[in-house]
Amino acid sequence: MDLSWSHQPLTRRRTLAAATGLAAGALLPPGPALATAAQYTNPVIWQDFADIDIIRVGDTYYASASTMHYSPGAPVLRSYDLVNWEIAGHSVPVLDFGAKYDLNGARGYVRGIWASSLAYRPSNRTFYWLGQIDFARTYLYTATAVEGPWNRLTTISTPYYDAGLLVDTDDTLYVAYGNTTISVAQLSPDGRNQVRTQEVFRTPSSVGTLEGARFYKINGQYYIFLTRPANGQYILRSSSGPFGPYTMRQVLLDLRGPIPGGGVPHQGGLVRTQSGAWYYMAFVDAYPGGRMPALAPVTWTADGWPVVQLVNGAWGTTYPSPAVPTPLRQVTPMTGVDTFDGTTLKPRWEWNHNPDNTKWSVGDGLTLRTATVTHDLYWARNTLTHRIQGPTSTATVQLDHSAMRDGDRAGLALLRDSSAWIGLKRDGGATRVVMVTGLTMDSNWNTTGTGTEIASAPASGSRIWLRANADIRPGAPRPGTFSYSTDGITFTRLGPAFSMGNDWRFFMGYRFALFNHATQALGGAVRVTRFEVSTP
Repeated sequence: MDLSWSHQPLTRRRTLAAATGLAAGALLPPGPALATAAQYTNPVIWQDFADIDIIRVGDTYYASASTMHYSPGAPVLRSYDLVNWEIAGHSVPVLDFGAKYDLNGARGYVRGIWASSLAYRPSNRTFYWLGQIDFARTYLYTATAVEGPWNRLTTISTPYYDAGLLVDTDDTLYVAYGNTTISVAQLSPDGRNQVRTQEVFRTPSSVGTLEGARFYKINGQYYIFLTRPANGQYILRSSSGPFGPYTMRQVLLDLRGPIPGGGVPHQGGLVRTQSGAWYYMAFVDAYPGGRMPALAPVTWTADGWPVVQLVNGAWGTTYPSPAVPTPLRQVTPMTGVDTFDGTTLKPRWEWNHNPDNTKWSVGDGLTLRTATVTHDLYWARNTLTHRIQGPTSTATVQLDHSAMRDGDRAGLALLRDSSAWIGLKRDGGATRVVMVTGLTMDSNWNTTGTGTEIASAPASGSRIWLRANADIRPGAPRPGTFSYSTDGITFTRLGPAFSMGNDWRFFMGYRFALFNHATQALGGAVRVTRFEVSTP
């Protein structure tokens, strides 16, 4: 979309039709009242939301992120001020891309939803999500509201790797994509088919790899925003149309980031506020927690190139807050208490692979019936995950275990390719609370360790409270600790600290995870009556 500022009079029709991202939303006048908060602090979200694509529609900002093997996939975040965000929904309701995403004979770890794109098309008032799966094909989903329902519009045989979707000012749909060799595709007017694709840029060897495309039209110029993983950001510009030719300029390289011990802010996207100011939302590698969104203002040179505004030569820890209309409401916190009321899970939850929907329910708490017979948590279906809030946070779960059966294992994990958990083992009619560590995968995401029990205590009655505390500050392996309570008030530490790994190659950060699986036979169940994530 063309992001040039319009000096033409606004009409009601044009105002209603105006969509933004980096686009015609610039036509919308600022609201009558502006937020006056002095400054914001990076990261703006200290949770794992990587490969951000960010847009604005009217007075609302939306962002999409990678989720790999977690289901539902591609969460849509919503904000009214670029600083405070909530999870509104997911663009991909189920990972129906093959049996491995059901843990059926194969596993989809570190596959699934990679860097993808979110766009809004004002001509039909529809949101579009586009992403490639398994380097095989591209999927396109649409919805008229980000909460859903999202439905698959089409499948395209070309895998648009790390794609950026552009809705041009003439309503044409274009996709920029690729790794090192960057291409642009044109879609049919209905978005269902590829009309044309063409290589538009080949990255110089002196730069190395460029990927993570975001596609914009600004002041009549076409821009492809690209990342040099994991320490740089570049941008391509064409004055001759979407198919180029393009020239390249460096945006940042080896820039000190706002999270101590974290990486260089990169990837992500650009967005323009209602008043015409520009911002860049990138992510910072910050393992063991994952990749955290950070926000910085952007200005433009006289000849049309973006410049990130720095603080003492670095991406700022703090900046003046964006001048935006006063939000109509507060966003829903990403932490706090969940009692699993209602008929659906809240959007902050994602399953490890697709769940067996016959084996869980909500309403009177969360009931998890055993769905898999296995000694390997990485093969167990219906493990429900929640992002960890940084820099440190604590998850506490109240669990009714009266319906467990012999051989069942249920509890609260710190889940990644090296994992540990606190929970319950029921064997021979007796139930114990245990701490288990040594759940590991290799670099191909095959299980190399199913866990070793290193501490235990008797568990009487039918209820127990389990707690996991996670320190996800980056820069060194960090501790996770576990404790339990029989009354929800006094907690007893169980087992030694678990060292959470900080390697990046699993991509996703550690998560809190609720699980219940069988080792002998199906039929048992547990009920989670309360779950809380709290910060110091």
